[in-house]
Amino acid sequence: MELMEDNSIAIIPSAVEQVRSRDTFFPFRQDSDFFYLSGFEEPDSVLVLIPGRAQGEIVMFCRDRDIDKETWDGYRQGPEGVCEHFGADDGFPIDDIDDILPGLIEGTNRLYYAMGRDPDFDQAVLDWVETISANAHKGAEAPGEFQELDHILHELRLFKSAEEIKLMRRAGQLSSKAHCEAMRACKPGMMEYQLEAVLHYHFSLAGARYPAYNTIVGSGKNACIMHYGENNEKLQAGDVVLIDAGGEYQGYAADITRTFPVNGGFSKEQKAIYDVVLQANIAAIEAVQPGNDWDQPHQVSVKIICQGLLDLGLLEGDLGQLIEAGAYHRFYLHRVGHWLGLDVHDVGDYRVDEKWRLMEAGMVMTIEPGIYIQANDDSVDEKWRGIGVRIEDNVLVTKDGNEVFTNDVPKTTHAIEALMAGHML
Repeated sequence: MELMEDNSIAIIPSAVEQVRSRDTFFPFRQDSDFFYLSGFEEPDSVLVLIPGRAQGEIVMFCRDRDIDKETWDGYRQGPEGVCEHFGADDGFPIDDIDDILPGLIEGTNRLYYAMGRDPDFDQAVLDWVETISANAHKGAEAPGEFQELDHILHELRLFKSAEEIKLMRRAGQLSSKAHCEAMRACKPGMMEYQLEAVLHYHFSLAGARYPAYNTIVGSGKNACIMHYGENNEKLQAGDVVLIDAGGEYQGYAADITRTFPVNGGFSKEQKAIYDVVLQANIAAIEAVQPGNDWDQPHQVSVKIICQGLLDLGLLEGDLGQLIEAGAYHRFYLHRVGHWLGLDVHDVGDYRVDEKWRLMEAGMVMTIEPGIYIQANDDSVDEKWRGIGVRIEDNVLVTKDGNEVFTNDVPKTTHAIEALMAGHML
């Protein structure tokens, strides 16, 4: 509210329940912006911020208490509960919003709102403003300006508080443990979804009831599919398996990728590719420093991966020219990372004034270089085909360097093989 203009109002709706099939719903997950500002996890809610309002600056609309519905569907806070437990100054039933909210909007100069996410709620906001405008002849004044809420809110979310960092550190730790358990459990003949089950069990056991995103367990050629999600192939001895998975702990995401051999031992070719990716991962993490620009870790990873592909004979030519031409793109298909927080691909601008933004303390990002050699790529020697490797860690920018939240899961070939052989606790 300190960043909002004088005499303004912000409206932030909750997420809506999503139908899974017919009359059943997906587990409800609150909208990240709404959760960030309120901590409230019920659907059918609206948060209204009115800086300077004498009767109270924080207004919440939510579902009313209803004993019958609570008996069937679970407890509700109700208007009294949001005031008592969630810091609202005023709480109103959501069914009364059409009668009350236009009066709160009336007379403000600027309305902050994230247009375009929910067409139905967009229309409701426009209807409320039109209701005010229709009474202009009676002296009613509608806001003269709409302002995109994301501009200020997402910049706030980009910089994690000490409390948020504790939650993200815990998310990284429990997710790392789950990855270790998946490595221990892995053996030829298992199904990919069985490793997925190991991960989800250990997420939930540690307090992360849901994964932060759809878990990827891709073995063999499936490791070369960026967003593989079927997880229904049998694990074969001699293949590697790529797991991209993280738990969501109290709203905050972990995002970890590890690649390891199904039978517990890397082949010569797998190890060669893996070591290039690992070198890029380590060097890119070292480039996560306050004052460096966002693109620097990526460029570091590109140079190392491109040189590694040259050394292995997968690329030919001059290093500088290959980088300039983007020749590595056929094997390294994505950038080195993204912001991380309440969303796995978290909010926040990557460029400021058309330049890569500088890293600052409190930002959290992933570092995830990879090399993927498609099984049907007949332009490379057959021994390389079908090898996909990605190594991903979660990294906090600190005042004097960085902190890696995901170091508890091994990532050198020696340490992975030792863990899978039962030589590491």
